[in-house]
Amino acid sequence: MTNTATNDLAPVREARLGIRLPAFLRSWRTTGILIPFLALFVALCLKSAPFHSTNNLINILGQQSSTLCIAAAFTLVLVAGGIDLSVGATYGLASVVGGEVAMHHSAGLAIVAAMVAAIVVGLLNGLIITVVKISPLITTLAMSFVVSGIALRCTQGNLIALPSKGAFYLLSNLHFLRLPSCVWITLAFVVVLALLLNRTTIGRYMVAAGGNMEAARLAGVRVNAIKLSTYVLSGAAAGLGGCLDLSRLLSAQASSGGNALTFTVLAAVVVGGTSIAGGEGSVWRSMIGVLFIALIGNGFILLGINTLYQQIVLGVILLLAVGLDSWFRYRQN
Repeated sequence: MTNTATNDLAPVREARLGIRLPAFLRSWRTTGILIPFLALFVALCLKSAPFHSTNNLINILGQQSSTLCIAAAFTLVLVAGGIDLSVGATYGLASVVGGEVAMHHSAGLAIVAAMVAAIVVGLLNGLIITVVKISPLITTLAMSFVVSGIALRCTQGNLIALPSKGAFYLLSNLHFLRLPSCVWITLAFVVVLALLLNRTTIGRYMVAAGGNMEAARLAGVRVNAIKLSTYVLSGAAAGLGGCLDLSRLLSAQASSGGNALTFTVLAAVVVGGTSIAGGEGSVWRSMIGVLFIALIGNGFILLGINTLYQQIVLGVILLLAVGLDSWFRYRQN
């Protein structure tokens, strides 16, 4: 599921500029993340026998289901020229709202309440950015503090624990073909967003808005509506991720997610080749980016390496990915 809109425009840009980028640069956007991912996978298979066990691989997919959902929508935000630093806080809010409602009402109502809370956050982000014209970076950063404070107020800082036999447990823990339902839900959500970006007019408008906002506006694209829709989708994805993890863990805390989840999602999406400047990106590559970072964490645990070094490694990887993106754009322009 490659970003066909972006790929189709690349030869046009190259022809207009009178240049042709080297083949390895043109292929980096579409396949670059696969090389380190496969290398790491093979290395871990050789170094640790438990790593390639079916149970361990299924556990990785289950644990990353919420991150995969959030990263898929985050990709659309970046492609459209925005950024959402509130996804971690929104995820935490959805978790505690869903947990609070599930303790006193039905699981269905809890899911609806959690999703509505998260979508409202995404909608507010989009309206502030598109109507009030405040920078996406500042808006979503400020919103993350507001949302975290609301979540803490709702729970008084306490842990919410759900009964192990409750109906909410079934959302993530039904199994089909050995995979838990949270993985199947994530797969369906990711496929829908990938098709939205790659196969619809809205997806092409997202690429256009992120690539050159003024040109897109002059061409008749409703840039503000497109950007607003990406923030609403980002909020919905964070809400879905919060519900899936609440069902999987049967517990929620306002501090869950936060900056750590936001940083992981941002790193995964950028490592997957989505441009931090907008206009280029692919959902499937972001999914590989999430799994690549997950393999790093899993490998640290299985190989007995101090996990404190994991943040250092992720920081270096993020810097390299952004550096490659900047270099690519410099060569292109």
